[in-house]
Amino acid sequence: MRRGRRLWLRILGGLTALAMIAVIGVYWWARPLLRTGTGYAAHNACALSTIARRTPLTADLPPNPLVPYLRIVQDSDSYWAGVLGVLAGQRAWAVDGFGCTLAVSRPDLGRATWIDGAVNKVTPQPVPSAAPGLTAALATAFGDELDQAGRDTLGTRAVVVLSHGRIVAERYASGFDQNMPQLGWSMSKSVASLVVGRLVAQGKVSLSDSRLRPEWTDGRASITIEDLLRMRSGLAWDETYDLGTPITEMLYNQPDMAAYVAAQPLAHPVGSVQQYSSGSTTLLCAVLNATMRQGADLPRRALLTSLGTASPIWEADAVGTPVCSSYLWATPRDWASIGQFALNDGVWNGSRLLPQGWMKATTTALPIATREDPNYAAGWWTNLTAEGSLVEPALPRDAYWASGHDGQRMYVVPSAQLVVVRLGFSPSADDVRTHTLVTDVLKALE
Repeated sequence: MRRGRRLWLRILGGLTALAMIAVIGVYWWARPLLRTGTGYAAHNACALSTIARRTPLTADLPPNPLVPYLRIVQDSDSYWAGVLGVLAGQRAWAVDGFGCTLAVSRPDLGRATWIDGAVNKVTPQPVPSAAPGLTAALATAFGDELDQAGRDTLGTRAVVVLSHGRIVAERYASGFDQNMPQLGWSMSKSVASLVVGRLVAQGKVSLSDSRLRPEWTDGRASITIEDLLRMRSGLAWDETYDLGTPITEMLYNQPDMAAYVAAQPLAHPVGSVQQYSSGSTTLLCAVLNATMRQGADLPRRALLTSLGTASPIWEADAVGTPVCSSYLWATPRDWASIGQFALNDGVWNGSRLLPQGWMKATTTALPIATREDPNYAAGWWTNLTAEGSLVEPALPRDAYWASGHDGQRMYVVPSAQLVVVRLGFSPSADDVRTHTLVTDVLKALE
């Protein structure tokens, strides 16, 4: 009897051990996926608190079944998030001047260069009294005719309109104002294109520079700065925002984001396929830093100090590379200032900061064998495809724009001397009404 009981205890113990091993195995298999969610939550909480000064810390989390199980803990200078408060934990550190960085320990990003806002003639302009047509255009952009649920889905938080360099209309959602920085997501790529232009104008780099990484001793050695800028490097990539994809792996599970991107194999011959890739733009800024050696401070020194845009915070990864694909925060007026700089073809306060014709070149989509995006140029989206057709017939042919996740847009229309910025949180909106906004503004200004 005792012998039988011992046998059953051994069997039960063995089954328990196997079950525990299975659970642990499943967890370690799922851990990279879970870290996407905990990394997003920790970084988002840190940035909302320290950059935007907004609460609650769980605001702006994407619709995802993992969200209800996330727990966030705030310390004095860091924000930790984990599943059920214990699993797959990630920590984001607040770093003065550089926003928030996911890292095991506090990163040393150096000192952020101070920016003198006095050299900016756009941001400090007085609040305008908008004409009726502009007021109506902004009302549509904010969904005034919708019920509260519809307005929440549309999610517009800020609109700023510049005409001939003057603010002619602006509006903010409740809880937001002209002094609150907002995340541009992939609008950051367009500003990164301006950073490249500034360094080209200074003779620091050239679009034709190749052999960009010492470990690239194969076909990747032929990738140029322009290939990265135009997203035709051929490096394997998947931009799908989902658990465990390359884009979320880069942003939320890699201390050295550029090294992760650079390690990807060639999926296509260099220069033959245009494929949208946030990895390309973040790798691009690491390449620039290989020459400039300015770390997280690179965009401030290269461009933002000259513009006098004092609010921008460009966050970096744990090794100090600016996340040039995704992590630029700025007030709506400073976003509009950057748009005005682009409209001026890189002339600011009478000084040329970009090569002449830089904006025309980088807002022209070039023919290529295979294109994922018919109107992507070099950091900007254009209204004219590489084949010469219009993307949005209601907009002028020369219109181009920066576009970011969750409905961020910055339109530039040179023929109308117009800049329109729209910021918001619109993960579920089918149409964020930005093309309509620009066409309505153009009609109102006729």
